[in-house]
Amino acid sequence: MKNKILSAAALFTLFLTGTATAQIGKPFIHDPSTIMECDGKYYTFGTGRGGLISEDGWTWNGGAERPGGGAAPDAIKIGDRYLVVYGSTGGGLGGGHDGKINTMWNKTLDPKSPDFKFSEPIVVAQSVNMEDNDAIDPGLLLDPTDGRLWCSYGTYFGFIRLVELDPKTGERVKGNKAIDIAIDCEATELEYRDGWYYLLGTHGTCCDGANSTYNIVVGRSKKVTGPYLDNMGRDMLKGGGKMVLAAGERLVGPGHFGRFIVEEGVEKMSCHYEADLDQGGRSVLGIRPLLWKNGWPVAGEIFKEGTYEIESERRGYALELAVDFVRMANTRRGFGQTNDEPIKPIPSQQLADVIDTWPAGEIGVRTGDYMFRPHQKWTITAVPEAGGYLGGPYYKIVIEGTDRALAATADAEVITVPAFTGAPEQLWRIDQLTDGTYRIMPKVVPGSTEKLALVSIGDSTPTLAKFDMNSDNSKWNFRVR
Repeated sequence: MKNKILSAAALFTLFLTGTATAQIGKPFIHDPSTIMECDGKYYTFGTGRGGLISEDGWTWNGGAERPGGGAAPDAIKIGDRYLVVYGSTGGGLGGGHDGKINTMWNKTLDPKSPDFKFSEPIVVAQSVNMEDNDAIDPGLLLDPTDGRLWCSYGTYFGFIRLVELDPKTGERVKGNKAIDIAIDCEATELEYRDGWYYLLGTHGTCCDGANSTYNIVVGRSKKVTGPYLDNMGRDMLKGGGKMVLAAGERLVGPGHFGRFIVEEGVEKMSCHYEADLDQGGRSVLGIRPLLWKNGWPVAGEIFKEGTYEIESERRGYALELAVDFVRMANTRRGFGQTNDEPIKPIPSQQLADVIDTWPAGEIGVRTGDYMFRPHQKWTITAVPEAGGYLGGPYYKIVIEGTDRALAATADAEVITVPAFTGAPEQLWRIDQLTDGTYRIMPKVVPGSTEKLALVSIGDSTPTLAKFDMNSDNSKWNFRVR
């Protein structure tokens, strides 16, 4: 958040029938913090005193509470407590840039819990008398390599600065001097991955609705104190930064990056869009897949409803019904032809050409060579009434032109049933992985509490098993053919 233009968070969007749909419920928030999980619920805080709560990570509504007011908070869990940091004044609010960065603790984020009580705020950084910094928009990093706690803060008004905090008290380490690490951005967040420290900042203008130019950029360093260089070697102290996410698909002004690691290979990023044009130009919470390409964070693709080949990363074979192959009529074998014969297009095989050869009951599935045949084309659509998970709704997966649905069985296998009923074993979670491929998981495996994913244990044998990010058996792609 800065003088003219506040920072905002990136909106997760799901493209349904060609339109962009945000998290459902009332996901309206400005400058959201990194998403925290507490007692099975998800929380994020925004500018002001409030924030959002979600039971499943897909439907968000108000209800989170944070005292102190101020702007652009961040949150982190340390041990069994939650540390919240926020900026008070600053950002040109009230006509000046004097500001303070405050921290406070709580045992829980649930305002209905008897343990819910924030500690008194502690000032850990400040800007006074129009110095070359604006103490607002803080972000936290607990370094996994040594347990040290860091806080970055600042806006376009001067430098982005870094200070060290005590992870036991939330206070600033005595004698610690602020370090300048970037310019020309705001709403920074620090992350660590595979030996690199990443500084993510929000570039551009905010708080101007559909005219906001916010976007998220990144630099990296081998040291938490910098220098942070982008992919072209430009120092963020000189305005460098590689693009992570920009506006698109009627979603304007992404900013305020947050990272949530679901498990190995499954990561999400939160941010806001300054304006969702399909929701009256409101600033909304969004959650997208987070990918890592050549050592750099990139916003993943929003999954679109449609008809696809579901392709195994293992060998490139396609998921298909286990039915007899029906040959196409009136085709030639590729030899004995003359070039003088008229060319007549051959129509593709249609569902009506083959459906009467399929069994009426359950049909198994396998993987095989993709031939763009009806038994290999899957239509995937969201099931809004089924709820969702962090960043997405549950989907049904049916053979194109039919109601024949992919389902999990009590034997941890996959079959298709004649008709989709909405049963939980017929609902599927689709997560884009950090390498750009996808994980496909049933909402429920009947009679089991295990979390199993669709895997290809052989070139032609799909089944359900534990997800393994290090195995191509667990990974799938969706191809429009």
